[in-house]
Amino acid sequence: MSQLVLSGLRKAFGDLEIIKGVDLDVREGEFVVFVGPSGCGKSTLLRMIAGLEDVSGGEIVIGGKPVKNLAPVKRGIAMVFQSYALYPHMTVFENIAFPLRVEGLSDAEITRRVGDAAAILQLDQRLRQKPGTLSGGQRQRVAIGRAIVRQPKIFLFDEPLSNLDAALRSEMRIELMRLHKSLGTTMIYVTHDQVEAMTMADKIVVLNAGRIEQVGSPLDLYDQPQNEFVAGFIGSPRMNFLPGTCLTAGPAGITVEAPDLGGRVALPHAADPGLAGQRVTLGLRPEHLRLDEAGICFAIRPNLIERLGIHTITYSPLASGANFIGLFEGKPPLAEGQEAMVGIDPALLYVFDAQGRALRRPA
Repeated sequence: MSQLVLSGLRKAFGDLEIIKGVDLDVREGEFVVFVGPSGCGKSTLLRMIAGLEDVSGGEIVIGGKPVKNLAPVKRGIAMVFQSYALYPHMTVFENIAFPLRVEGLSDAEITRRVGDAAAILQLDQRLRQKPGTLSGGQRQRVAIGRAIVRQPKIFLFDEPLSNLDAALRSEMRIELMRLHKSLGTTMIYVTHDQVEAMTMADKIVVLNAGRIEQVGSPLDLYDQPQNEFVAGFIGSPRMNFLPGTCLTAGPAGITVEAPDLGGRVALPHAADPGLAGQRVTLGLRPEHLRLDEAGICFAIRPNLIERLGIHTITYSPLASGANFIGLFEGKPPLAEGQEAMVGIDPALLYVFDAQGRALRRPA
């Protein structure tokens, strides 16, 4: 059952259209992440669902009920913002209880709900403290607790971890995933960090310039991106893109002239014969490279190496001007300025036509 349905949703500020006809179904209990570069419209879309932005066109349906014209408080949603937005003069208890006092609930019900939320978020021992005495992660948990006590149909998170340091971000990601499993409530989460999206989401919505580029599970988007934009956005380090020209194409595969890969390469990607003679782009994920001469073999000469213990990242200039990234397990025998031969399985390459559309990779 769909908990949230967006149909032809649009948002314009004067003549400037920000959201350009978005259609999306979110099932009950899903953890959905909106991801995309800055300015793509993901926060605006979230605010439209919350009722904090007017809708220029289309419809929003929550639990089978159109809500486009309803006030935010009547939509059955609760939102957690990038800023904690806590009241510094109130205790943790009163910060969490505030929306319930606005609703006019009894003191007994308020105490019960705040206690339940505090137990889930491990804030039991902090209820009498004020926000100024808490760490960043604890403050964010208070903000989440304030949303939990409202018992919403849908939680909305607008980049809630962006103010935290790297270690706290990792801890809070785990806490949010545990919270989702515990509550089983639909959650929609906005981030520009694709690592957060990959680790947290049941379903990722990739946005670009106010449109949805692709919707799918994290591994669907990683393995079978529909276009060059999605392929470049999903994955860390990002995918390498190399220019090429398709020489032959058919159901059995294609051949491509790729100067950065040493010349002509044969790939098992089925394609329409009309692709022959056209410009194509080859995509290589850094983690698919191997220090051997299996498959397609070519040379790299790193000018920068990052040794991170568990893996090593290399950066190598190529003839096309591309800065080619390689990711290798452990501590391989690589040195800056020295040539190394690397190989990649042809089936692991991605191929995009001149319009940026992906050819289907072999299963």
